[in-house]
Amino acid sequence: MPDAITSLRDDHKKVEKLFKAFEKLEKNDGSATDKRQVVGEIIRELSVHAAVEEQVFYPAVRKSVEEAEDVVLEGLEEHHIVKWTLSELEGMNGDEERFDAKVKVLMESVRHHVEEEEQEMFPKVREALGRKPLVELFETMEAARNEVPDTPQPEAPDEAPANLTSPTAAAAAGQPTAKTAAKPAAKGGLLGLRRGKGGGKS
Repeated sequence: MPDAITSLRDDHKKVEKLFKAFEKLEKNDGSATDKRQVVGEIIRELSVHAAVEEQVFYPAVRKSVEEAEDVVLEGLEEHHIVKWTLSELEGMNGDEERFDAKVKVLMESVRHHVEEEEQEMFPKVREALGRKPLVELFETMEAARNEVPDTPQPEAPDEAPANLTSPTAAAAAGQPTAKTAAKPAAKGGLLGLRRGKGGGKS
C-alpha cells in the first residue's frame, strides 16, 4: 500500500510528465492552444498537490519531525512563489509574449522544490515516522485531495488552522474547517494523470 511519501513522489512524477509534454510542444512549435491546455493541467495538479501538503503533510511533519522544520518553512515560501506564478498563468491564453518564459520559470522553481523535498525532507520524515504513521497520513491526504481547491490560492493562508479548507484535514488537526470561496478539486485531467480512488490523485 502507498504511504504519504510514495504518494507525493508520484505527484512529482506526474507533474514532471506534464512539464516534459510542455517542453516537447515548445520544441516542436506546438500551438498556443495545446500549450495552454497542458498548462491548465499543470495548474490543477500543482494547486491540489500544494494544498494537500500545506493542509495535511507539512503540519504532520512539523509536529513530529523537529529537524525538518527549516525545510518545511522553505517549502512554504517556495509554494507561495509557485502559486503566484500559477495564478498569473491561469489568466493567460498561451499566445502572450511572456507565456513560455513564465512556464519555464515555474518549471525551474518546482523542480528545485521537488529536489529539496525528495533529497532532504522525505528521508528525515520516513526515518522519524516509520511505515504505519505514513500509511495513515496517506489515507488522510487521499481524502483531502477531493476537498481542496484545484485552483491556485496565493493570497490564502498556508498554515493551520487558517488554511484548513478540507474537512478531513481539519478533523485530523482537531480544528474547525476554514471558510473559503474556492471550488473543490476537479476529477479527470488532460493526460489522464489523476489516479483512481484507490491510488489517489496528484
